[in-house]
Amino acid sequence: MLIAPIHDNEEARIQTLRNLNVLDTAAEERFDRITRLAKRLFSVSICLVSLVDENRQWFKSCQGLVASETPRDISFCGHAIHHEGAFVVNDATKDERFSDNPLVTEAPHIRFYTGHPLTMPNGMRVGTLCIIDDKPREFSQDDKIALQDLAEMVVSELVSIQQTTLDELTGISNRRGFEVLANQAMATWDRNEVGSCLVFFDLDYFKQINDNHGHEAGDRALKAFANLLTQEFRDSDVIARFGGDEFLVLFCECNEGHVTFALERFQRALKKHNDASNEPFELAYSVGVASRKAKQKLDVTQYLDLADREMYQVKARHHDAR
Repeated sequence: MLIAPIHDNEEARIQTLRNLNVLDTAAEERFDRITRLAKRLFSVSICLVSLVDENRQWFKSCQGLVASETPRDISFCGHAIHHEGAFVVNDATKDERFSDNPLVTEAPHIRFYTGHPLTMPNGMRVGTLCIIDDKPREFSQDDKIALQDLAEMVVSELVSIQQTTLDELTGISNRRGFEVLANQAMATWDRNEVGSCLVFFDLDYFKQINDNHGHEAGDRALKAFANLLTQEFRDSDVIARFGGDEFLVLFCECNEGHVTFALERFQRALKKHNDASNEPFELAYSVGVASRKAKQKLDVTQYLDLADREMYQVKARHHDAR
């Protein structure tokens, strides 16, 4: 069995995939409609919207297969994302790359596979729309064109999701994106008996930055703060611009010491940024922290309210101190 290679752009590809805010989300009719259509059009037993993550391929839509994901190292889609057009395997049992693959020798007994890469506007291929059958078959040029059309429909839907869950200015999740990711993360952490912490940041003096230096300066302040958050917190943390000058970080496996350490590290990074900056303003913030135990009856809205109230109490104390 030949394991698909990892190319030099892998880090950028994975980041593009993660920025879609779609991994491990629930099935959606917009994607299921396309896979049902492809399954009927090509008369195959399986059709998938497969997103190739770091160590797995995860199925956003799945027709004809029970599994929700498989390891990347045995995936056909891991090979297909390195092709510009359709990647066709007419008979996997006669292809030395796949003949001893467990997906061929065991269920679902893949014989025919074709995957068209899902290529995002930045050129990164995040997965495939693929069709699979347990019988060998040919795939014509007209078939390839039809599959490409359907794959482009999938890409359009992925772009639509991204546009509604990402903050246009900073490039991190917006409020809707945060709620989607936070619900996913909390469900996973509950299953694994893991608690979490929510940190609510509010930029201080943001109105003065806009009033004194203009809205372009305010935009630069927001982008700089978002960049610091993504640099100083972990890739596994959920980071978002909640709205206006408010930002959120949700992370798991935390205790009071962990939160203190993380916030002290972030404050040092902020000071370093301010010291090196040529801007006519400095970044400053107030912060509130809330915690949630595993399986605690505390939904995302209530969690946000707790952290928000903590933050405003801190901000009020700062105001009183002045």
